[in-house]
Amino acid sequence: QSLDVANNQLRELPAALADCPRLKEANFRGNPLRDKRLEKMVHGCQTKAILEYLRAGGRGKGKAESAREEARKKKREKQQKKDGGDGEQDGLEEASKLLVKVLHISENPAPLVVKASPGVKDVRPFIVCCVLKGVDLEPGNALKRFLAVQTKLHEDICEKRTAATIATHDLQLIKGPLMFDVQPPDELKITPLGRKEIKAKDLLRQLQLEAEEQRKQKKRQNVSGLHKYLQLLDGKDNYPCLVDAEGVVISFPPITNSEKTKIRKDTRDLFLEVTSDTSLQICKDVMDTLILKIAELNRFTLENKEDSGSDNESDALCGPVNLNPSQNVQPTSLPLVVEQVRVVDTDGNLKVLYPSKTDLTTVSSLLTVIR
Repeated sequence: QSLDVANNQLRELPAALADCPRLKEANFRGNPLRDKRLEKMVHGCQTKAILEYLRAGGRGKGKAESAREEARKKKREKQQKKDGGDGEQDGLEEASKLLVKVLHISENPAPLVVKASPGVKDVRPFIVCCVLKGVDLEPGNALKRFLAVQTKLHEDICEKRTAATIATHDLQLIKGPLMFDVQPPDELKITPLGRKEIKAKDLLRQLQLEAEEQRKQKKRQNVSGLHKYLQLLDGKDNYPCLVDAEGVVISFPPITNSEKTKIRKDTRDLFLEVTSDTSLQICKDVMDTLILKIAELNRFTLENKEDSGSDNESDALCGPVNLNPSQNVQPTSLPLVVEQVRVVDTDGNLKVLYPSKTDLTTVSSLLTVIR
């Protein structure tokens, strides 16, 4: 397919174009692009080369950033193989795979939509979302394991939140449509997990003071917990946030979620969100892995009956739980259902749909995806 947007007033080309596999010919000539290297490329290079440049990050990042992106990709693939366990190399039988059913947007009478404001492109431009239904967090330590998995993913595939940040919410506590927006530090208000409502700038100041106090008490050079992510917002005039239909901030990446949409033991349906200032593909890879890990957790919970246990969020700090998906057990009869979520711009134009036909392929050796 072809795209002709020549002689317009485009200042930038969206990186999402690189994720359009059917785009073969594109004409971007005659636009006042900010990226001078890209402006030269649109006049003298083939479409494929332009899309590769956008995939690498564009804006003059060139070969060095492209190499870093490739290294990150290899690291993610390695981590996904590691998470898959030794059984993956031997090939899993179809019967032992986890089941996930994708509910297409056209089959959903009331799909959740996320609108992205123009301001996010300069702060945290990439977001991928979906709804996951049928999770069981009630028995024993299921919730603790769920939180521990997120902690581990943040450390590993998310590269200590520098590549991407995960946020999970109770779907029943969300009022859509949602807006992915930016707000000044002294205007953004959120009720962080386990805290009272506070302005973003005051929250960061409070966390910084806590970090210094903690470091002095424990006589350590490094800080732990949320405190180690504070530097990721250094130099930002605006902070990214996800806002519900009532104007309530439910997520403040990469720092915290809101107490309003907190996951609890009786939560059954999740709204999953992954954001990044690096690339759209990183968001998708992280989301693929997150869905896989939740599917593993769900089956583990169903196969290992437990009594009711603690649901204390701090328990997540005890460390990750090793679940081996290659265990010889039968899949549950009811698969998890992943509902597609669209991210659109303020004019309603589609930016990203997840999961698309090409998503969840990185974990296909461990999941049976019913589309």
